[in-house]
Amino acid sequence: MLLKNAEVFDKDFNLIKAEIAVENGVITEIGQGLSSSNEELDLKGFIIAPGFVDIHIHGCAGFDTCDATPEALSAIAAQLASKGVTSFCPTTMTIAPEGIEKALLNIKNCMENPPQGARILGINMEGPYISVKRKGGQKADFVKSCDFKQFKRYFERSGGNIKIVDIAPETDGADDFIEGAKKLCRVSIAHTEADYETAKASFEKGVTQVTHLFNAMPGFSHREPGTVGAVFEDERVMAELICDGFHIHPAALRLAFRILGEERAIIVSDSMRAAGLEDGTYDLGGQAVEVKNGHARLPDGTIAGSTTNIYEEVKNLVSYGVPLRQVIKAATINPAKAVGEDGKIGSIEPGKAADLVVLDCELNLRLVILRGKIVYERTH
Repeated sequence: MLLKNAEVFDKDFNLIKAEIAVENGVITEIGQGLSSSNEELDLKGFIIAPGFVDIHIHGCAGFDTCDATPEALSAIAAQLASKGVTSFCPTTMTIAPEGIEKALLNIKNCMENPPQGARILGINMEGPYISVKRKGGQKADFVKSCDFKQFKRYFERSGGNIKIVDIAPETDGADDFIEGAKKLCRVSIAHTEADYETAKASFEKGVTQVTHLFNAMPGFSHREPGTVGAVFEDERVMAELICDGFHIHPAALRLAFRILGEERAIIVSDSMRAAGLEDGTYDLGGQAVEVKNGHARLPDGTIAGSTTNIYEEVKNLVSYGVPLRQVIKAATINPAKAVGEDGKIGSIEPGKAADLVVLDCELNLRLVILRGKIVYERTH
């Protein structure tokens, strides 16, 4: 396949006029005047970006990671591919230990026998090692203190496929947990009451990122900067952001992207099974969630995940005034780096997977290419 006449985000995320040659699911060459005996696509007037990467997603299309079935992950992977998300990390929740184990084993099996659709990069394990005071949409019954021995069993059960584990660093056992877990995967702060000092200390111990910044944690204050302030200050730490305009106000998103710069912001959906469906009542980790006007809440009003996707968030951020280049990096190479997959995906370079999205000048999704094949095409 040869993609011609488009503007392309190169490996440094500059927009250039270039052609992209694809063979056997891999980008083989980028340049001008390329030739191919295979299919040629004239994409004049369009922009080609790397496929989007969602490292924090519970579900969509009526299915959830914790359903722990191949059918669930297959449906999620198919729906994501149609939205330009070409890679993802199925994300577990704070549920019963046997439920977590079942979900981990299912993901392991699906990685060994991949479904059609978006590729599964590995597992994001959100909970149970969080603060019950900041549980958000997680179920309090199964929240527990950091337990590295248990986590190591989970890690082994997953076949070593856990990419991220979340903790609240102020909870009992957190220091020992970080020390052990950082040798196995990335450790992220989530659902936490941590103050500035505790968050900062956790970064020194080995925490490398923060889950859905601003949400399920104390807000930033000039006297109590909290986890948010600690993240803003430490240039080693990456931060997830849910960019649906509901979880975080657009002005706060603009400010966060300005502070975090081009290398540290990660767009995530944190979507639940209602994503892509109508309003109604849905299950999330054993709890009833009411979705109204696309917003998911528990009966007490607590926000319970999102119904968005990375593509919609990209459009949102650009409409809020965040530069397109920064937005695209936050949806592609940054999340790929956060889970150690940037050698294979996340940017348009020879040798990397031919996972690409084609956008028009209004950022409408026109084409999705996954593993070198067209999996979505807008026909109108």
